[in-house]
Amino acid sequence: MKKLTLLLSFFLVFSCAAEAQIFKKAKDLIGGGAVFSKEEAANALKEALEQGTSKGVDLLSKADGYYKNPEIKIPFPQEAEAVENKLRALGLGNQVDQAVESLNRAAEDAANEAKDIFIAAIKSLTITDAINIVKGDKDAATQFLERETTTSLEGKFNPIIEASLQKVNATKYWSDVMGTYNKVPFVKKVETDLTAYVTAKAIDGLFLMIAKEELNIRDNAGARTSELLKKVFGK
Repeated sequence: MKKLTLLLSFFLVFSCAAEAQIFKKAKDLIGGGAVFSKEEAANALKEALEQGTSKGVDLLSKADGYYKNPEIKIPFPQEAEAVENKLRALGLGNQVDQAVESLNRAAEDAANEAKDIFIAAIKSLTITDAINIVKGDKDAATQFLERETTTSLEGKFNPIIEASLQKVNATKYWSDVMGTYNKVPFVKKVETDLTAYVTAKAIDGLFLMIAKEELNIRDNAGARTSELLKKVFGK
């Protein structure tokens, strides 16, 4: 919180350049006599975002990036929980597990496509955007990316996930599971748009990981890997 306040003070200095006393106070707060421009600060923020998003995407796009991460593992759809419970009770747990794994493999296949979309949004970041992010919550940058990229991510993810679901036999596993369940007497039939569900959950998981990386860079000096990040955010 202290570092965030210092950086905010810096931005306020440049928005009130005539206030010499404010400038002096901000320099004292920053410490070490370091002087940097508002462009440097905005570029540092862009660099931090690129670093965080790239790391987040890389983590998710590798094997088990979703499947073995309990925070973002894609489960059976909520409306299909009764399906899962019923089939497991019938001794069909292995079939259910195959279906769940295939959903997560599809998300892992799509995740890497997010990198270029994120980079384009980050490069478009203005000084005003940067100030708003610094003044905002600790996930303000993630919120910015979510607003700016979700529609593009959905468009990019959807066909990849659909193709991946076919590749890993998810559609077959899902059809088998649902077909088995829907044949059980007296149960309410469940229909789910599998591609739309996996796309939404994959994007949710992606932003969760990006938010964690943003917090890491804000709070952890060791996560600032360049001289510019150290200069602006503090060593």
